[in-house]
Amino acid sequence: MTATNVQKYRSLLNRRETEKAIDLIKTTFPVAMAEGLNLIKISCPLAIMDGTGINDDLNGIERPVKFPIRNQSDATAVVVQSLAKWKRWQLAELEAEEGEGILTDMRALRPDEDYSPLHSLYVDQWDWEQKISMENRQLDYLKNTVKTLYGIFLRAERSIAAMFPQIQPILPEKITFIQAEALLQKYPDLSPKEREYQACKEHKAVFLIGIGDVLSNGEKHDGRAPDYDDWSSYNSEGHKGLNGDILVWNPMLENSFELSSMGIRVDAKTLERQLRLSGQEERKQLFFHKKLLNGELPQSIGGGIGQSRTCMFLLRKKHIGEVQSGIWPPDEVEKCSQQGIELMK
Repeated sequence: MTATNVQKYRSLLNRRETEKAIDLIKTTFPVAMAEGLNLIKISCPLAIMDGTGINDDLNGIERPVKFPIRNQSDATAVVVQSLAKWKRWQLAELEAEEGEGILTDMRALRPDEDYSPLHSLYVDQWDWEQKISMENRQLDYLKNTVKTLYGIFLRAERSIAAMFPQIQPILPEKITFIQAEALLQKYPDLSPKEREYQACKEHKAVFLIGIGDVLSNGEKHDGRAPDYDDWSSYNSEGHKGLNGDILVWNPMLENSFELSSMGIRVDAKTLERQLRLSGQEERKQLFFHKKLLNGELPQSIGGGIGQSRTCMFLLRKKHIGEVQSGIWPPDEVEKCSQQGIELMK
C-alpha cells in the first residue's frame, strides 16, 4: 500500500469534546482513588532543595531541572521528577494510621525525555502513598491494591463510553498478574519491550511483577532507583520483587502501554541491600535515607498513575500531545500533522 493510500488518523473526539472528557477523567478518577485506597488529598511541591535525597532518580540517568534561590544565598533547588520518597516522608509528618494514605497531583519536568507519542517534557501524575504494616509487605497485599486500582480504570472507561458512545470499552474484566522472570522464560529470545508487547497483546491488561533486579539472563527487565520500590526481596511466588507496572494493550498504537508504576517500598534492610547492589551506599548519609534507616519513616506502598497517559488511553488518542499542552519541536508538529494528529500548543 502506498503512502497516498494510507488513511489518515482521525480522533474520535474533537477538541471541545476532548477537553470535556479530560475534565471528567481528572475530576472523577482521583475521587475514586481516594475512596478505594482510603487516601486524603494533599498539596505537593513543584521544586525541593537539592542534596536531600528526596527527589527521585528514576533510572539514575535523568537530569533534574536546577535553579538557584536568590533569597537563600543561591542555594540550589530542583524541580521534582517524581515524589515517591517525598510522599513517604509526608506520611510520617501527617502521622498517618495503617491503611490510610495520601494522594496528590504531581507536576514534574523531565528534560531528558525523548519525544515520542508517549513522552513529553511535562509529567502529570496522581501520586499516592499508603501506610502499611510490616506484615503487609507481601505480594498478596500488592496484588489486592492493583485490583482496586484496575477497577477504577474499568469504571472510568465505562463512564467515558456512556458520555461518548463512539468510544467502546476494551479493557478485560480482570487484570493478569505475570512475574518478569516468568515472562522471560516464556520469551527468552525477546527484548523486555517485546515481551511486554506479547503479554499485553494476549491478555490486554497485565501487572508485570518484579522490575529492577537482574533476571536469570543477567539483565534487568527495566531500571528502578534503589531507594523507593522493593525490587530485591523474594516474594511468595519465589521470584524477586514487590513492585511492578500496570500495562494495557493500546489498539491505537498497537503496542503495550504503561499506565502506572507502583510497589511496596523498601524497609531499612532492603534499602541497605539495594544501595549496595547499585553501588550507591553514599546515599545513606542523605536526609531521607537517614530517616528511613533510623526507623523514622513508616512502611508503605505507593505509586503514580499518569494523568495524561490515562486520558490518552481512555480517549483513544495516538499522541500524548493530544491531551496536554507542551513544547514540541517543529519537525514533531509537522510529522504529526501529516498523520492527522493535531498537538496541543
